[in-house]
Amino acid sequence: MGKVSQKKVYIIALLIFVCSIFYLFYTNFSENSVYFLNVSEVLSGPKNQSSSARVFGTVSPLNLIRSEDNRSVSFYLEDIHDKSKTIFVTYTGVIPDNFKQEAEVIVEGSLCGTKEFHAKTLMTKCPSRYDKKT
Repeated sequence: MGKVSQKKVYIIALLIFVCSIFYLFYTNFSENSVYFLNVSEVLSGPKNQSSSARVFGTVSPLNLIRSEDNRSVSFYLEDIHDKSKTIFVTYTGVIPDNFKQEAEVIVEGSLCGTKEFHAKTLMTKCPSRYDKKT
């Protein structure tokens, strides 16, 4: 009778271990999943989808505002294919050196309201001067 109850204890411990591993994987992937969208997809998509997103576009030459200490920036992000579709982006943090008007950027953050995006991360695409010449 002792062997049967000891076997049950091992099975229960194994089930708890396996369930814990599945729970850790599930919570890790659900928290870190981020949509990668362009500006037109953000504007046309459901607002709950844009709660956490990476958005790709170009920096509009209009209304690019940097703070005096160069630690925050606000700008309009244009869709790559349709310049009439824009969202207003605000970002506080380290601004990349090659951030400028008409640069291709990726911002990660959340959409607040209909056309305002609060970015936690700002990345610029490497300029073409780094491409291999043919």
